[in-house]
Amino acid sequence: MPTLKFAVLAGDYIGPEVMTEALRVLEHVAKQEGLTLAYTKADVGGAGIDNHGKALPDSTLKICSESDAILFGSVGGPKWEKLPTLEQPERAALLPLRKHFTLFANIRPGLLYRELTDASPLKSERIPNGIDIVCIRELTGGLYFGKPKETTTLPDGDIQAVDTMVYRKSEIERITAAAIDAARARKKQLCSVDKANVLETSVLWRKTVTAYVAKHAPDITLSHMYADNAAMQLTRDPNQFDVFVTENMFGDILSDEMAAICGSLGMLSSASLGAGKNSLGLPFGLFEPAGGTAPDIAGKGIANPCAQILSVALMLRFSFGLEKIARRIEAAVKKAVTGGTRTGDIAFGKPSVGTKAMTDAIIAQL
Repeated sequence: MPTLKFAVLAGDYIGPEVMTEALRVLEHVAKQEGLTLAYTKADVGGAGIDNHGKALPDSTLKICSESDAILFGSVGGPKWEKLPTLEQPERAALLPLRKHFTLFANIRPGLLYRELTDASPLKSERIPNGIDIVCIRELTGGLYFGKPKETTTLPDGDIQAVDTMVYRKSEIERITAAAIDAARARKKQLCSVDKANVLETSVLWRKTVTAYVAKHAPDITLSHMYADNAAMQLTRDPNQFDVFVTENMFGDILSDEMAAICGSLGMLSSASLGAGKNSLGLPFGLFEPAGGTAPDIAGKGIANPCAQILSVALMLRFSFGLEKIARRIEAAVKKAVTGGTRTGDIAFGKPSVGTKAMTDAIIAQL
């Protein structure tokens, strides 16, 4: 068994609370499976600002560079909202990490157990068996990173802001390859989402995805959908999708919509995989819950740890090649939750448990 060398960046507010529980699950599994854990904790986000003067300290970046993966919590909150935009935790920590490690492929499962359909804003008859889909989002290109990006005062005194959406064929091909891998592991169905009726970047996107799948993955059934229609279809019949792939901004919006219809951010994990390999020859990645820091419940011991625990499973799968152990953790979370042990966000008025007790129930299933 490989040594699991990874950086632990818990972040702010409930970040450290749920990270503690996720590590407790991982340490339990490590003892069962004979794994050696070698992780290093480091500050990021608001904790980085408070202790080092910036959201992504040089010492934290060094620790990440010397690791095979990053287990990330969540960053930001009201304490730092008055800082300049470029210095705020979300902007000054996550985006630089993605860029530095070329974390171009965001894999975000949209999972809602059948027993939790009451948590979804969708009517249960639309999702009688729950939801099980995956969003693949391109993470380092498009409107968020294109240049020029500026605000200027025009000669007539008006003010103009410019963001630039840029994509290269090679960037589209590599995210398509990641989407193909995800589709092959499931039903071999892939939907590419774009706005090719309006945007030049989307015209190139559609042409490139079509050609790449035809050449490299003829076994994959490929379809295309405009982004606005995809947003509507996610609420009408989410399970018509299996895997969908899209560019950065559309992926940001659609993956959040997907999270909303799945009921609770406390159940949703994500993986951001890089172009580089780690020391094991596997993808270097950053693994984090889909939700935020939840300042309103921080310190109360009631946060749902499941998303952070499921992010551990994704880390084991992608960056350490431990598929069997990843599935064990995922199965344990499902058994604990569907067996009736639930935190307040998924309790629906029934008795709920706290963060630690939820983790205890998951460990019991292991």
